Amino acid sequence: MSKKIEEILLKNNLLKREDYERALSIQKQKRLPLSRILLDEGLISEKDLLSALSENLNLPSLDLSKIKPEPSALKLIPIETARYYNVLPISLIGKTLTITTADPLNILAIDDLKSTTGYNIRYCLSTRKDIAETIRKSYSREEEKLDVDKMLAGLTADFKGKSVEVIKEEAKELPESATESMAEESVEELIGKIRKEKVEVVVEEVIEERDLLKEADQTPVVKLVDYILLQAYQRRASDIHLEPYEKDFRLRYRVDGILHEETELPKRLQQAISARLKIMSNLDITERRLPQDGRFRVKMEEKEIDYRVSVLPISFGEKVVLRALDRSSLSLGLSDLGFLPGPLAQMEKATSRPYGMILITGPTGSGKSTTLYSILNKLNTADRNIITIEDPVEYQIPGITQIAVKPEIGLTFAKGLRAILRQSPDIILIGEIRDFETADIAVKAALTGQLVLSTLHTNDAPSAITRLIDMQVEPFLIASSIIMISAQRLMRKICDSCKEEVEIPQEVLARIGVKLETTREKPIFYHGKGCKKCNQTGYYGRMATAEVFLMDGEIRELAIKEAPADVIKKKVIEKGMATLRDNAVKNFKRGTTTLEEVMRVTSEE
Repeated sequence: MSKKIEEILLKNNLLKREDYERALSIQKQKRLPLSRILLDEGLISEKDLLSALSENLNLPSLDLSKIKPEPSALKLIPIETARYYNVLPISLIGKTLTITTADPLNILAIDDLKSTTGYNIRYCLSTRKDIAETIRKSYSREEEKLDVDKMLAGLTADFKGKSVEVIKEEAKELPESATESMAEESVEELIGKIRKEKVEVVVEEVIEERDLLKEADQTPVVKLVDYILLQAYQRRASDIHLEPYEKDFRLRYRVDGILHEETELPKRLQQAISARLKIMSNLDITERRLPQDGRFRVKMEEKEIDYRVSVLPISFGEKVVLRALDRSSLSLGLSDLGFLPGPLAQMEKATSRPYGMILITGPTGSGKSTTLYSILNKLNTADRNIITIEDPVEYQIPGITQIAVKPEIGLTFAKGLRAILRQSPDIILIGEIRDFETADIAVKAALTGQLVLSTLHTNDAPSAITRLIDMQVEPFLIASSIIMISAQRLMRKICDSCKEEVEIPQEVLARIGVKLETTREKPIFYHGKGCKKCNQTGYYGRMATAEVFLMDGEIRELAIKEAPADVIKKKVIEKGMATLRDNAVKNFKRGTTTLEEVMRVTSEE
């Protein structure tokens, strides 16, 4: 809801200041429009809301139960657009189209309707419920009338000049109600009865079997998909989730690692939106039973964004997830990712080695790929032959040979890695080590003169050694090949625009093990109170936190002895490794993140 409506409600004493503050607080949690929260929480009635808008904006209110929309007006705005903006075209006089709405200050709707119809728009006010119900009734009548007229014309031609016996034969597949007592009916009566029954059946089929290709290319669907992508870009979303349910079609954005629910999309557009995204991704729009993967590229404000698309058939349609891959992040160096000086120095030392293995560990979405690409970006010079094998190739990097695994044709990580070794590589990036065969080849490549970069899914850095041993890789090969192991997470940063001091009780800090330096001055901590820039979350952007250790004689000896992960962890901590929790707490003390983020992304055994 715009500030203008808020001022109207407060000015007219229709909304209490404390209720307004409460609604704002709920909005931060639920990520829904403020107007919907005010109505859902019962803080204001829709009648009072419309009354205030009508009086202050000088707009008339309409009782839709007493008004029948003109067909000429309905034809100007497709039902998908009407449902999306919750507007209903009422009448068309000259160059002015009269529309009723519950939100007259929706600038996006005003601009879109004006450009789509080419008419001047005059607004009236009605409740959302009345508008939705009238849209359903009015448009269904228009669509039914159009379909029936076309089918009646076709049926008349079909039956013209045919005998009763022929008509009976052609009518065998129709319901019994259409073929009862045919012998007693004249040809004209029979045609009329069959026509009526057949029209009802065909109308049902038309609604179920739409021409998706045509619908996906219609202007409202194209504009809606473009708007979803633009909004995701403006909100810095890394993922877009389009999720169909029995009666709803939900849109969610993942921003700074957290999913936020947006407004629900029109359920009727579900298949058309999926088809539009499939067309953009060069996927098969007729295949709705099997998962599909694709990608496409768009330009947003002079920046190219690659989208990786995953389509998954579920109970009520197809769930579509888009992963945004920002090519500008390829130019980032390790120092730009937020690593603290200690881990950063160890990473730079390891990447300067000519051969050996560097492992980055962590769960999905912890920034492993970004770290590896940053290392490759630093090492990508004309005198090096760099080859990657990935599933899939996320970023296309000039000067680097990149291979995508295709298990369906036998191109696995292991088989691709063998082929790579015959290409005289200097540096190899393996998207993920998943099995013994891949791990064995990677370890041996690291011992024979190549610098090998890869990832593993483990919770901490020391566990990577025991994970490779569990894969049946020889312990002495692990000890001899690995240079460095890092485990990392991504933490949200406090928004600079709304950053403010916050007091945290000493007992809370002590309970979670945060040790403070003994000083006379009281320690200062920060959080984000929420603002327009950070979308009321208090966070803007993310940074990496990591635990890193370099292999040395003592740790190699433990690996050869197949020591448990906790023993290895104890030794690397004794030798000076700061854990994920330690480095996250350091960022908290420096005022770049919050205590809540520290607890969310790290765990302490």
